[in-house]
Amino acid sequence: MIGLSLLGLLLAACDDNAKTTAAPPQSVRVIHAAMIEHQRSTGVTGEIRARIQTDLAFRSAGKVIERRVDIGSHVHAGDVLARIDDTEQRADVESAEAGLLAAQATLNQKNLAFRRSQTLVETRAIAQSTYDQAKEELATAEGSLESAKASLAIARDALSYTELKANADGIITARSVEVGQVVSAAQPALTLAHDGPRDAVFDVFEAFFLAGSPGDKATVVPVSNPGGGIPAKVREVAPVIDTTTGTIRVKLALPDNVQWSLGTSVIGAFHTPPDTAITLPWSAMTSDGGKPAVWIVDAATRTVALRLITVASYRAGEFTAAKGISAQELVVTEGGKFLRPEQVVSWEGN
Repeated sequence: MIGLSLLGLLLAACDDNAKTTAAPPQSVRVIHAAMIEHQRSTGVTGEIRARIQTDLAFRSAGKVIERRVDIGSHVHAGDVLARIDDTEQRADVESAEAGLLAAQATLNQKNLAFRRSQTLVETRAIAQSTYDQAKEELATAEGSLESAKASLAIARDALSYTELKANADGIITARSVEVGQVVSAAQPALTLAHDGPRDAVFDVFEAFFLAGSPGDKATVVPVSNPGGGIPAKVREVAPVIDTTTGTIRVKLALPDNVQWSLGTSVIGAFHTPPDTAITLPWSAMTSDGGKPAVWIVDAATRTVALRLITVASYRAGEFTAAKGISAQELVVTEGGKFLRPEQVVSWEGN
């Protein structure tokens, strides 16, 4: 009996000692996961360009004998900008004019012969075959006249091609010919930026488009005057990437009342479409088997569990979770390095 009493006293003492040495709850800091609206933005430098820009070229080959404009010249539709040697074309026109006169004289002669034959055949003074031949020759002469007229028109068109004319009002922005240079047909000679609407043109790095196309609006401000910007609408996004620069060309339509000079350097602020997701600070992320994870606190049992997550994007100081976390769950942001599953914790935070 005495031994049993001593054994009971010994067990009670051990139990009291275990209670006094039990580890206290691990102190951590937590936050409530919340859905936050975020929007990525980036600033890119670009320049002002005309909405419509045309490369002008001669339609005939030849030697340039005159250039009347230079880069920056303002021209009007129909103005002669440059000329090539037209000696050959003028000779072709003179030959065609002579051919037309000859065809007209031949037609007059055949017309008179036909009328005589028509009178004589009625009186049976000539055979029917003679009349038919005169009629056929008249038709041939009429065809020859029409052919001569067409040849003259072609020669005059060729002569007009020796003059390079502006097809609209605008400003010359590039020149690739000089007097004395021999050019081929369709070789670009001058670039004409049409008067009218202006675009802000930017080459945006493709990484910005990983989250989707930019929103339909942006802000444009001149580099020389960054104090204030104007809103602009995204008019065109190139469907392919420029393989030499790794960029995608984006054009913004400027308001009609904005008349910045061509070539003005500008900064465009682009924004992705707004998105709502759970955003957490970097300190909340840990790892489970090499995969992103976070510690979740069960408020009822005051214990923690390690949960795998899917990260949608990374940003400075924070990351966005696409899967694995629900709104209002408690997520450990500090003290997670010392935790183990099912560990009891105490916390501070909102």
